[in-house]
Amino acid sequence: MSPNGFNFGRVVRLSILSLGAVVFLAPYIFMISTAGKAQSDIFTSSLNLIPQHWFYVENFTKAWSRVHMPTLLFNGVIVCLMILVIQVVIAIPCAYAMAKLKFRAAKAMMVLVMLGLLVPIHATALPLYVGFDRIGALNSYAALVAPFSISVFGIFLFLQFFRAMPDDLIHAARLDGMSEIGVIARVIVPNAWPAITAFSIFSVVAHWNDLYWPLIVVSNQAYATPPLGLLYFRAAEAGDDYGALMAATLIITSPLVGAFLIAQKRFVEGITMTGLKG
Repeated sequence: MSPNGFNFGRVVRLSILSLGAVVFLAPYIFMISTAGKAQSDIFTSSLNLIPQHWFYVENFTKAWSRVHMPTLLFNGVIVCLMILVIQVVIAIPCAYAMAKLKFRAAKAMMVLVMLGLLVPIHATALPLYVGFDRIGALNSYAALVAPFSISVFGIFLFLQFFRAMPDDLIHAARLDGMSEIGVIARVIVPNAWPAITAFSIFSVVAHWNDLYWPLIVVSNQAYATPPLGLLYFRAAEAGDDYGALMAATLIITSPLVGAFLIAQKRFVEGITMTGLKG
């Protein structure tokens, strides 16, 4: 550091981070700006972030009334919550067994987990659709939730986190007479909240924004998720009303932004700790 307190390296780092923040926030800023503009202000040759005519009330009123927004948000919460709970309930015991228990198939299971990370939902969409169609489960929460009940990414994330936990803690719990289920419930889970929070952010964001799978299995608007609802919004005589469309997009994305801001500390902590080696 120079004698006058000026740190050139720190200024460079802050400048790069600020530039990156502006680049990543630019689409959201543009969306907020467009949500408050009249149609005549959007299709102009000049780009003004501040609306010349404030149409926020009108655009948000259209966004809330042209589709049943409460139903879309409710479906998004139910689907994401069900997927997250099932994923965590399955992933934590699997990851614990692979990280802390000794058995012959551990390495083979690790290979299967890594291979599972390479398989996209697009590769299994057709057989899953046929299966749900034959059992009459299309247009249901089951069809939206079941294909994602096992998360290989969640297993991998928790596996890395559990490997960093001290074995002495688990041995002490076993000496106290705890079963393996008791160890998971009373030792592992209370110490794994940073990883659970990090995984929750990944899971909720991915499935809240998912359009591909709901577009395949849902044709009834009663089960539409938020991204699918935007398609219905455009079909509801609003295809060229970009101000109202951006307002609807803001309504749909605001819960994710709020959730991340609330959980960002634990999210960063969880991501950092999964990279540690025990």
